[in-house]
Formats: sequence, structure tokens, C-alpha cells
Amino acid sequence: MTSKWNYAPLTYEEQKSESQLAKEFADCPPISQLLVERGITSLEEAEKFFHPSLKDLYDPFLMPDMDKAVGRLNKAMGRKERIMVFGDYDVDGTTAVALVFKYLRQYYSNIDYYIPTRYDEGYGVSMRSIDMAAEQGVKLIIVLDCGIKANEEIAYAKSLGIDFIICDHHVADDELPPATAILNPKLEGSTYPCPHLSGCGVGFKFMQGFAKSNGIPMNDLEGMLDLVAVSIAADIVPMVDENRIMAYHGLRRLNSNPNMGLRAIIRICGLSNREITISDVIFKIGPRINASGRMQSGAEAVELLVARDVADAYEKGKAIDQYNKDRKELDKRITEEANAILEKHDELHSDRKSIVIYNKDWHKGIIGIVASRLTELYYKPSVVLTLANGLATGSSRSVQGFDIYKAVDSTRDLLENFGGHPYAVGLSLKEENIPEFISRFESYVAANIRPNQLEPQLDIDAYITFSEITPTFINTLRRFNPFGPGNNKPVFCTHGVMDFGTSKLVGKNLEHIKFELVDDTSGKVFNGIAFNMAEHFPYIHSQKPFDICYTIEDNKHQSATSSIQLLIKSIRPRK
Repeated sequence: MTSKWNYAPLTYEEQKSESQLAKEFADCPPISQLLVERGITSLEEAEKFFHPSLKDLYDPFLMPDMDKAVGRLNKAMGRKERIMVFGDYDVDGTTAVALVFKYLRQYYSNIDYYIPTRYDEGYGVSMRSIDMAAEQGVKLIIVLDCGIKANEEIAYAKSLGIDFIICDHHVADDELPPATAILNPKLEGSTYPCPHLSGCGVGFKFMQGFAKSNGIPMNDLEGMLDLVAVSIAADIVPMVDENRIMAYHGLRRLNSNPNMGLRAIIRICGLSNREITISDVIFKIGPRINASGRMQSGAEAVELLVARDVADAYEKGKAIDQYNKDRKELDKRITEEANAILEKHDELHSDRKSIVIYNKDWHKGIIGIVASRLTELYYKPSVVLTLANGLATGSSRSVQGFDIYKAVDSTRDLLENFGGHPYAVGLSLKEENIPEFISRFESYVAANIRPNQLEPQLDIDAYITFSEITPTFINTLRRFNPFGPGNNKPVFCTHGVMDFGTSKLVGKNLEHIKFELVDDTSGKVFNGIAFNMAEHFPYIHSQKPFDICYTIEDNKHQSATSSIQLLIKSIRPRK
């Protein structure tokens, strides 16, 4: 699907700020524009952006209920009560549980962790898990990356003498659970300066508050930021403010002295002896940790992440890597089946603004990935449903700018449970309610989605020429890392480029183009790659000029421009 190219010139006020910054970055003009586009308008702000400091992390006690949460934890430890650390089975949940459990066990032994199984118990806190905790004599449950909607379950736990501290970042309902403390920066009325923390990030802030209240130095806790960085990347939370600081220092930890379990995964997926980036976490490390909860049990991921023995960690890592291989095969098969259904009933789906598809035999752990694939392919909000424990259980994914949480919320009377974010929601409903859900979900989407949200958008950060891609520019561009939402990798546009005469088709089916490109401003030849754009090759090979949108990828992490490759996002023949 062809992307629409968007470019928003700087406003008059932004131009004034850019002209001030341009004095500092005179040798690479696009840099000042990129900074202003990210809301950075002074040299002081630029300095903080380029050198993220742990000193700039916010006081954890700015988060509502932090004093209550820390007080209850201290009380439990003082009374030697049994504590359970409970979390979701995805990357964010398992990293959060590993961080809190691993940190607290340094100071307290009467503590354990628990991850529910996706298939037997489903998402979040259940009556079954509370009964199990009661049998074990648990008096305090710290729940991470879930729990914000577990009103009945937490009320039941309270009747059994079990207190809850909720550390969550999902959207809450109007009525909150009767927990002792709720740490959630998204709660209405919260004034916490960084509302978009990951679930693991909320757990980190809780431990930061615990350490501060007990006069414990922060060194050990800061050494666990690699877990937070993995959660931030995998959960795709905004890479701004406090998140960016934690991700920056977490990546440094991943590259120097990572968690033993993460070190095993790094070795297994071939990332040893090279610089690990956010992209590596998203596409290699995160999926392997996630595969444990998708295919078997998220508890195995926590076992890996809290491992103390190198050999044990490596064996656990190999098992999780196999889960990921199995997951890939299932993902491919189910995605193909879903596409076949949509193509077979094209007349039914083509005019709709959303996709809802159901197959009772699909693997519950894969449907979220399939929903993502369908959204990418058809560029429509998508819901994929399967049957689990007598209920139709689903995952949904959205397109850029459309709040799918509100769309699902509009059908809440049909649902047994739901929760999530504006871009991803999990839900369950009775099988007989599926037709009505499909109708009402489509009606909401059709009434609220804008036409431009139904086609891919490519936002251009700056127009540049090849002569501006200098070693100084590349080195400064590296300092924009880590990238993510709110600080996306800059997309550049260059007009009138031409094939140097050596570009060629590559790939198993010759579906990609490997470029060598020039423009009329520079004598340099730039390497590039365009995936799945072979249809443009005849025009390119004709030696006619064309325009490209691209990101600049750093392959060898050297200073020379020969170490970079242009990742082509879109191509347009020159008019």
C-alpha cells in the first residue's frame, strides 16, 4: 500500500528557536530542525536530550499513592508477612515481575512471584490465583502490568485478609479496585510528570520509592534498568522524558553488563559483540521473551530473568528460543488462514472500515500478532478472535491516530472483560455476542475514523541533499538514540536521486531493490535497500530521476558515511 507523504514546515515561533539552535549546529543544518520538531528549543534542553541523566528522573513520591504503597511494603517486611509479586505474561509484565522480585529478594526472603497462564487462567488477577495465594499464607500481593480493572477479585482478596498494591499503566474504569495503593500515572487526576510509563517502569518507580524511604543507595536498582529498557521498547511506550532516560541507561547496561537471563538471549540471537539497539530489543530480544507466555508459560521468562547461574540461564534461554521458533510457524500459518478468509469474502470486507475475524481453532497466544499483521496489510483497525475456556477471546490493534480502546469500550455491554491502550486492546465475550460485536464495532469505527487514518502516512522530518549527509551529521544523528514513539527515527526526503547504474533486484523472489544512489549535489555514492518495492525497478533502471523517503541506518557504528545504509520507505518518480 502506497504511503501518503506529509511534511509540516516549522511555524514562525519554531523557526525563531531553530535559528538560535542553528548557530550551535552550523556544520549540519538539519539537526536544529530535528531538535525543534521534538520540542527542544534551547541549548540547555538540547544538552539534556543528548546526555540523558539519571539525576533527572522524577521523585517517585510525586506519583499518587506512592507513600501508601511504600508504607504497606515496609509494614509487610517488618511483620515478616509473605509477599507475592504477580504480573502479566507478556514482556512488560515478566520484566516488571523479574525487576521487583529480584530487587526485593536482596532485602527480604519471604517473597515469591506468580505469572498466570494464558490458557488456564487468562489475563490478569483471577479468583483462582487469589485462592492459591491464600493457601500459601500470602498477605500482600504486588501486582504489575495488570489489576486496574480487577475490582471483584481484589475485593474478594480483601475479604480473605490479602492486601493489594497495584502497579499498572492501563486505562482504568471510573470505579477503582479496593486496593491499599494504586500506582498508575494514567489515573484521572494524576499529576505525575511522565504519564506514559511502561508497567515495568511503574514497578521501577515503586522500588525507587522503597529504596528512598529506607535510605538504600540506588546503584543496585539502576543496574536493573536493562529490564526497564526491554519493557519500554517491547511495549512501544513513548520514548520521551523519563522513559527515554531509563531506556538510554538501560541500553548502556544491555551493552556492558546485562542481566544474566538477557545475556543468554543476547548470545542465542546472535547479538554478542555488537552494539544492541532499541530495534534489536523490538525484533529479537522482546519476541523471545514474549514467546514464553504465548506458547507455554510466562513464568519461564521470569525464571530466565532472575536466574543466578550462567549455565542454567543459557538452557532456559534455549528453551524460550524454541518457543519463538514455534511461534513463528504458527504466526505464519494463522496469518495466511486469516488472509484467505478475507480474500474469499472480499465483497463483505472491502467496504468496511474495520476487520473482525473469528476462528475457534486458532492459537490464543498468536492472535495479537495476527491482528498486527492484518492492520499492517489492510490498514484498518483489526480484531482477531478465537475460543478459549468457553469464551471468544480476542486481541485488537489499531492504525495510527485511531483510539481502538474507545471503539471496544463502545461495546462494553457485550463483553465479559477488556483492557488495554489506544492502540491495542484485549477482550473476551460470549460466542453468541460476536455478530452484534462485529456490527457495533464497525459502526463505531465508520463513524469516528478519519479518511486519512485509513491509509499509511509517512511523516517527513526534513528535506536534505546527499551533500548534507556528512560524518559530522551522522555522528550527531546517532545522539538522537534511543528512538521510539515521540522520538521516532527521522525520515528524510531527497529529491532527484538517480541509480548509479549498479542497483539490482535481490531476495528469494527478487522482491527487494539494493541501491547505489547519487544526486547532483555530491559525488558520493550511497547504498540503500527498499524492501518489497520491485515494481519500481524498471523506472529506476531507466536512469530517470526519482524522489525517496528514507531513514539512515548505521551498520558498522563507524564515523564514515560508508558505514551507513539508506532504508528506503517510499519511492516516487520525479514529475
